[in-house]
Amino acid sequence: MSLAKLEALKLHLEGVLGDKAQSVTLDGFGADRGELNITVLPQNYLAVAQTLKDDALCQFEQLIDVCGVDYSDYKEGTYEGSRYCVVSHLLSISLNQRVRLKVFAADDDMPIVPSLSGIWSSANWFEREAFDLFGVVFDGHNDLRRILTDYGFIGHPFRKDFPTSGHVEMRYDEAAKRVVYQPVSIEPREITPRIIREPSYGGISRG
Repeated sequence: MSLAKLEALKLHLEGVLGDKAQSVTLDGFGADRGELNITVLPQNYLAVAQTLKDDALCQFEQLIDVCGVDYSDYKEGTYEGSRYCVVSHLLSISLNQRVRLKVFAADDDMPIVPSLSGIWSSANWFEREAFDLFGVVFDGHNDLRRILTDYGFIGHPFRKDFPTSGHVEMRYDEAAKRVVYQPVSIEPREITPRIIREPSYGGISRG
C-alpha cells in the first residue's frame, strides 16, 4: 500500500469511526508495512469491527490473526496503562489493504473483551489461543477452552509473571496407570554463558 493510499484510508477511518476509535495512527512500524493501527475501548470493539468489515472503503473480510499482549514490563516497568491487550490483524483482499485493531481489557485482574467470532468465524481458535496463553476471556465465544495446554495446566504461560519452569510437571505413574501431576522439581537458576575464543579469533593475536 502506498503512503498516499494509507493516509486516505486513515482519513476515511477517522470519519467513519468517529469517537468510537481512541486513535487511528500510522506511527511505529505500521506505516513501513502498509498498515494502520486502530485502538478502541472494549465497549466499541464489536461496532468498530463490524464497520471495518462492512464499510465500502474498508471491506476487511478476513481476520488473519488475533493475539494477546502483556504490557506488564513494557518500557522497563515505566508503562502505566492497562496490562492486557488483544491485537487483531485484518486483511481486505478486495481492496488490497490491511489494518491492525487493538483493544485493551479494562480489568487487569480479570481481562475480558468481546469475542469477534460472530463477525469473523476464524476468530474461534485464535481467541482460544489468547485465552489459553494469556488468560484473556472473550465474552460471547461459544467454546472458550484451552487449545495448546492440557486441561490440568495451571496458569497462562505467556504472562510475563509466569515462571519459566511452570508450576507443576507431569509424569506417567506406572502403579496408578495414569498421568499424574507433581510440584516442579527443577530449581530456577540464572545461567551466564561462558565465552571461549581462540587466541587468534578475528585475526587478532591475544597473548
